[in-house]
Order: sequence, then structure tokens, then C-alpha cells
Amino acid sequence: MAGPADTTVLRDAVVFLAAAAVMVPLFSRFKLGAVLGYLTAGMLIGPYGFGLINETEDILKFGEYGIVLLLFVIGLELQPSRLWALRRDIFGLGTAQVVICGIALTGMLKALTSLSWESALVVGLALSLSSTALVVQYLQEKGEMNTKAGERTFSILLLQDLAIVPLLIIVSAFSRVPNPDAPGGWQLVAYSFAAIAALSLIGRFVLNPALKLFGQVGTRDIFVIAALLTVLGASLLMATFGLSMALGAFIAGVMLADSPYRHELEADIEPFRGLLLGLFFLAIGMTLNIAVVLQSPGQVLMMVIALMAVKLVVIAGLARAFGSPWREAWPMGLLLSEGGEFAFVLLSAAVAGLLIRPEAASLFTAVVTLSMLFSLVLMSLYRRLVPAEAETSADGLDRPDSARPGAVIVLGYGRFGQIVTQLLHARGVDVVLIDTKPDQIEQSKAFGWKVYYGDGFRPDVLRAAGARDARMLIVTTGGAWDPHRLDAVRTAFPHLKVVARAHDRLHYMRLMEADMDLAVRELFHSALEVGRIALAELGASPATVDAITEEYIRRDNERLALQVASGDIMAGRETVFRPGHGWKPDSPDTSLGEIPPVSMGAR
Repeated sequence: MAGPADTTVLRDAVVFLAAAAVMVPLFSRFKLGAVLGYLTAGMLIGPYGFGLINETEDILKFGEYGIVLLLFVIGLELQPSRLWALRRDIFGLGTAQVVICGIALTGMLKALTSLSWESALVVGLALSLSSTALVVQYLQEKGEMNTKAGERTFSILLLQDLAIVPLLIIVSAFSRVPNPDAPGGWQLVAYSFAAIAALSLIGRFVLNPALKLFGQVGTRDIFVIAALLTVLGASLLMATFGLSMALGAFIAGVMLADSPYRHELEADIEPFRGLLLGLFFLAIGMTLNIAVVLQSPGQVLMMVIALMAVKLVVIAGLARAFGSPWREAWPMGLLLSEGGEFAFVLLSAAVAGLLIRPEAASLFTAVVTLSMLFSLVLMSLYRRLVPAEAETSADGLDRPDSARPGAVIVLGYGRFGQIVTQLLHARGVDVVLIDTKPDQIEQSKAFGWKVYYGDGFRPDVLRAAGARDARMLIVTTGGAWDPHRLDAVRTAFPHLKVVARAHDRLHYMRLMEADMDLAVRELFHSALEVGRIALAELGASPATVDAITEEYIRRDNERLALQVASGDIMAGRETVFRPGHGWKPDSPDTSLGEIPPVSMGAR
């Protein structure tokens, strides 16, 4: 008989989920943010809290895949052209931030500690890095990722990820136990460029054709597999050359940013990203050694304050020098004033190189973790104390009639959807197009249309396509699709007005029963047009054609309203035009008597 099952992993998972389920809603309720809730939960359940979970290192490494997935999703939203437009902020502002903050923090450490200048420089450069995971998650929560300040903040974070290679080279150069087998600095740089080039080529010539093939299979599971394989494969390639896994995932995302499959990939990655990123923040909270803090609370607090003050002043000043107004520069400096997760990597390398003692590394780890907590609290206080700049009054100004870019999402880009979309573009409306047929997507590309692959009835796909900011969803999908497929979408985006293509009268009735905003029968107006042409060819005057059409529409609307209200397709049947029962308009000028009889044998 088998012994009892090992429930250690299951117990730890329950503890993680329970802590997050309690603390995250609590902190969100008081507008302190989900990240702060995760960090606090980790402090409580960790080895230095209630000791419910003692293994933190493996959990932290596993949680780092949350950062990897986060950078991949961000890469999907940054087309190469947009990334190129940010080059000044990335390589100018970002480089200046790392260098000047590193030098300033080196001076601070020399003044406050007994570290040698080599050790102070290594630790100062480590502390100059900010938390990509924390800052990006915060910007996404506040909806500021695509603002000018948000893009500038992310540019600094991206350069910090790129800087991990030269920073590790500096640590290796100062190491007191150099590794003769380790690659040289220039060799490591060459590896970096080679890995980035290889990843770019793979993304261009392998991933997109593979995704097209997966789209033809039409199975959602295969896309989940493809998404995870893409992220983990890119991360493995970078890690093999000693580079940042997150950087590899980001480059893979950028390579797919113009792909028609990016919304589907983002939707499939999202559940894993959220779960692993939450685990990462929990693990960060667990690493806070309360004993180290309590042993020298004054020193730790002084270091935290000094770290955040130096970075706040330097980053805000640099942002102002690069053109940001002070109202954007100060929040940017405050948001980036904390230490980052890559500081743990550099501190570990410094310990291995005998540059600092393990006790010092523990102290600086506590400083970094506390700075993460403090930066979130200070940002919340800043937003409450400093109100957002009031918008300029629009009274007396002309208001645009057309919707803003991305205001409409169209599901289905067949014959019906193409006509609808062209009318919207004629009005200057930027439309996001989604379809499930790879052949249709490829054909549309040849005509200059950008159509994304995905199941538009899934809320996560629509969320990735920008449904939160859109105003309208137009469903042009053919067939009598089930109206309840949109229930989850309408719950997730109640502001979104839905206009649907109805397959026939019965489908229209089902759509109306499901409280659809507006539905249009797909053949109704084209059939009316054929009837109008036939009447005109038979000799009816334009006035007669208009009168008959208007009367038919009036009767049809009346009958349709009765059918929708009663659910009975036979309701209002007495209003239907029948053989042998002609109809004469009220105006004598449009008498039906002018229609000549038609010989059935005539052609």
C-alpha cells in the first residue's frame, strides 16, 4: 500500500494563494496597489515573518519568469518603429541615469560606509538599477504605460536591463577571485550582439510562419504552447550567453509586435504572467530579513532614505534636462527611486568575487526591498497630496465628430467587414481588425490591411486589442452565432457599444433577446436594393419605388418589434404583402396603376 502523498508543494501553493487573496484586495481597496499587497503578504508568510514558508531562493528564481513574461507582453506592444523613436530616451537618458546615479551612490556609500572604492562602485551601480517589474506593473495599473512620462520611464528601465552585461563585466574585473574560464568583456559583448541578431532573425523568418501554421490548426492549446515556447526559448538563448532572460523575452516580443497574431499571444500569456509576477513580488517580500533590519535599524533606514533621495534628485533632474516638465520629472524620479531585482544578481556576484561580505549583501538586500515598499507608499501619498493638473476647458471649442484612434474593434474581416471598415476609415476612424482565418489575414495584408489573428469573443483577446479604451465593438462574423458568446465580453467591458451582424430574422430576434445594442440583418438592405432596381426596371417612378420601400420597411419594423416582444416568429404576419393584395400609396402621384403587367414569358 502506498504511503501518504507528499503535500508540501500543495500546502505552499495554498499559503501563497491565501496570503495574496487576503492582502492584495485589502491594499487595492485602500488604493495602495496590488504590488504592495504582494510584498506585504510575502513578508508575513516568509521565514522572517510567521515562517509559513522557509525556502525563498528557489521561489524567487521561479517568480522571475513573471518578469520575463511581463517584458514579452511589453515587447508585443512596442513596434520596432516606436522603439526606434524612443532611442534618445533609451540610450541618452537611460545611460545618463545609470552612470550618474552609479557615481552619486558610490560617493554616498564611501561617505556612509567603510567600503573600498571598488566595492562601493560595484554596490553603487547595483543600487542605481530600479525594479522593472514593480514600475511597469504600477504604470499598467494606473493606465500610464503609453503616456509620454510612461514611455520615458520604460526607456530608462530598458537601458538598465541592457546594462546588466557591462555591469557584470565590471564586477568580474574587480573580482578578487577571477575565473580564468570566464569569457572576456569584449567576448561577452560580442555574444550579446550575436544573441540579439539570432533572436531577431528567428522572430522574422521562423516564428511568424509557425504561428500562421498554428492558426490554421485552429486549436487554442497550440497557441498557448507556441507563446510559452517563444518566451522560454528566447530567454534560454539569452541566458546561455549570460544575458538577461527578460531582455530576450522583450526582444522576442518586439519581433512579433507587427505580427497579426500578437493579440492572441498576449491573451494566452496573460494568466501565466499575472500569476508568476505575483509570485515574484511575494518572494521579494519573503527575502526581507527583519533580523538584519532590527539589528541596525538606524543604519538601514538611513541607507534607504539616502538611496531614494539621491536617485529621486538625479533622475528628476535628468528628466527635466531631457525636456520633461517638473510635474512629470518628480513623479518619474520617485517611481524609479527604489532598488531593483537585478541588484540581487550583482550583489550575489560581488559576494562571489569577495568584494563584499555576505552580511553586507544581506543589509543591501534589505535596503533594496524596503525601498520598493517605500516608493509605492510615497507614490500613493504624492498622488493624493499633489492633484493632477487640471485639463484646459473645452468650452467654446469645436469638438471632433470622429472617434479617436482605436475606438472601434471589428470582429471578422470578410466581405461584410471590409465594407463596414472602409466606411469607418473614410471618416478617419482607426479600427482594430480581428479575424480567425490566417488565409484571410494574409490576403488582407497584400492589400495593405492590418488584421490580427484571434477569437474576438474572448475578453482577454479584446483586452489585448485595446477594448478598455474602445467605444464600439462591431461583430461582422457570418452565421447564426450564439449571442451568449458575448456575455463575458459585455460583462468585462460594459461601456462597449456592440453592433452585430444578424444572420437572419430568427438570429436577429435572439440577438435582441440578449439585449444587444444594435443588430443589422446581413441581407436586408441588399435585398431591398434588388427590389428597388426591379421595380424601376418594370417602369415604376422613383417616387413609387421610394413609397413602396418606405411602407415595406415600416411594416417590417412593426412586425419585427412584435416578434421580438412575443418571441413568436408568426407575430404580425397580417402586415406582410401577399399575392393579389396590392398596395396604393396615399399620394395619387405614386399610383401603382402605372406599373405595367409583366409577361412571364418575356425576357
